Amino acid sequence: MELFEVMRTTFAAREYTGEDLPDEALYEILENARFAPSGGNRQGNRVIVIRDQHTRDKLSAMCEPAAKRYGAQVKAGENPWNTIVPSRVTDADIAATPAPKLLTEAYRQASVVLVFVVDLKVVASMDQYLDRVGIISGASIYPFVWNVLLAARHAGFGGTITTLPAAMEPEVQKMLNIPPDYAVCAAVPLGKPVKQLTKLKRNAVEDITSIGTFDGPAFIGR
Repeated sequence: MELFEVMRTTFAAREYTGEDLPDEALYEILENARFAPSGGNRQGNRVIVIRDQHTRDKLSAMCEPAAKRYGAQVKAGENPWNTIVPSRVTDADIAATPAPKLLTEAYRQASVVLVFVVDLKVVASMDQYLDRVGIISGASIYPFVWNVLLAARHAGFGGTITTLPAAMEPEVQKMLNIPPDYAVCAAVPLGKPVKQLTKLKRNAVEDITSIGTFDGPAFIGR
């Protein structure tokens, strides 16, 4: 499959046919995805392959509190788990909200779940002294995660980046024997999508790119 087609058709697949993703195919996906860049090429990325149904069921149940908060905030018209705008959602609102199955069932139904972690001892967190949530360390793990999804699309499979497990990091670390200095970054369910989307909706280049300054003129490119 041509590269640009893969880039334009890799979508968040959360429903699967039940068809197996063989170890040989998964190995090839990871074999190619591992060439993603990382800070200083220190390669602190690790991935845990989870096929055991019991473990995937436990992961799904473990994420329900974070999913309930997500659902309650969406219902209230908020951007879930945002660190800038204070939430108006109460603990009672969260408790009364069912965990959206769209956020938790993929762990149970996928052929395999990949849990991505990064060694915090080798990342350069250039934003550690800023008065906001840190995001820079993700540059050493998320290119690898996205490469996995691109490679999976190329192989005829699909998945999505989910981050609910990070909200329950101590519990996930204990369940999967992850050392405390490794951050839980994503859980990616993979399988054969029920339907392959080919026309994704994204903002135009002119809407997201400016020249010179944030409020500069739009980059047209022609």
